[in-house]
Amino acid sequence: MNELEAMDLGREAILVMLKISGPILAIGLTVGVLVALFQALTSLQEMTLTFVPKIVVMFLSVALLLPYIFTTLSDFTLFLFDRIQGLG
Repeated sequence: MNELEAMDLGREAILVMLKISGPILAIGLTVGVLVALFQALTSLQEMTLTFVPKIVVMFLSVALLLPYIFTTLSDFTLFLFDRIQGLG
């Protein structure tokens, strides 16, 4: 394996990480902005109001996206196994 192949594997690993975490982070960001907007409009400054909805929605999004996450990781694992088998 030369440097280009190692860089390609690293790039592919970063893309898989972004594919998995991107939707979850985007959902968390959206809920955070909506809660902050609600707090600004109502002048309600409750600390638990900022964390609880985000945590609940992010756990639900992980539960809903679990098949996608599993498929993405298994495809990447099979890709890695094919590359390892091609080396030998």
